[in-house]
Formats: sequence, structure tokens, C-alpha cells
Amino acid sequence: MIRDVIKYSISFILLVLAQGLIFNNIEFGGYVVPFLYVVFILSLPFETPNWMVLVLGFVLGIAIDAFTSTLGMHTSATVFVAFCRYYLLKMVSPRGGYEFNTKPNVQDMGLTWYLFYATVLILLHHLFLFYVESFKLTQFFYTLGRVLASAFFTLILVMLVQLFNYKSSTKS
Repeated sequence: MIRDVIKYSISFILLVLAQGLIFNNIEFGGYVVPFLYVVFILSLPFETPNWMVLVLGFVLGIAIDAFTSTLGMHTSATVFVAFCRYYLLKMVSPRGGYEFNTKPNVQDMGLTWYLFYATVLILLHHLFLFYVESFKLTQFFYTLGRVLASAFFTLILVMLVQLFNYKSSTKS
């Protein structure tokens, strides 16, 4: 338990720093912006209480907003995703429920399940964030293009994180 808290705390700090110092400075023509910090909410264990996921989403969003000076846009988007996570997990849960000590990752749940889970939550995050940012219906399709392109790029980064965290089940 203590090891998990330390692991997630280090992950939180590294993701906030990576987003604030590296990924916020990556823009492809002002159109595509990767938001890798979403992987923190995606990777929280199934047993994490819903109120804790909401609190962690709030703290994560505030930390990202501190780096970007966006006055709560990231906070509202991450709290929204933390809220939606519970319902999505309920919707895609296996018949007998989730096994104890499994995590929402490719290794425990499989590639198809994780791709669906990550894609839905990343799209929800990006839709909320970009439409709150633009707040204009006249730019609906331009904003939708930014959402889809950024979500695709973010999903690729999230899958790379999953690849680097994959542990082989065979012992040599």
C-alpha cells in the first residue's frame, strides 16, 4: 500500500513536470497539443474510491493550470474525466467484476479493452477542454479537428507509456 502511494506520487510529479515543461511546448502548427497527464487518471487502480479519483483529478488539474495559466480549464476537464471514469468502468466491467489487484492497463485487461477505455476518456477530456477553451460555436469544426488530432496524438503517447510499463510474464 505504501509502495503504491509512493509510486503514484512519483508518477504524479513526473507527469505534471513533463506536461508543464515539455508537452505544453510541443504544438504542431498550434493545432495538435499532447496532454499526457491524463494517463494518471487512466492508470489509477480499480479499487480507488470515487471521491479520491475526483480529488486527485482536481489536484492534477490545478497543478497543470499552474503551469499553463489557464484559470481552471484543465481542472474542470480532469474532474470531468475523473467523474466519467466511474461510469465508463461500470459500463465495461467484466461479468464477475474486476479482479482484486488488477489495474486498468494493457497487461491486466488486454489491448482491446484498454484502447476503448483510454480512447473514450481521452476524447471526453479533449472535447471538454477544447470546447471550454474556444467557447464559440462558430469554430465548432475547427475545434473538433483539434480535439480529434490532439486526442489521437495523446492516445499514441499513452500507448507508448503502456508499452514501457509492460512486464513480460515469462521468466528467463
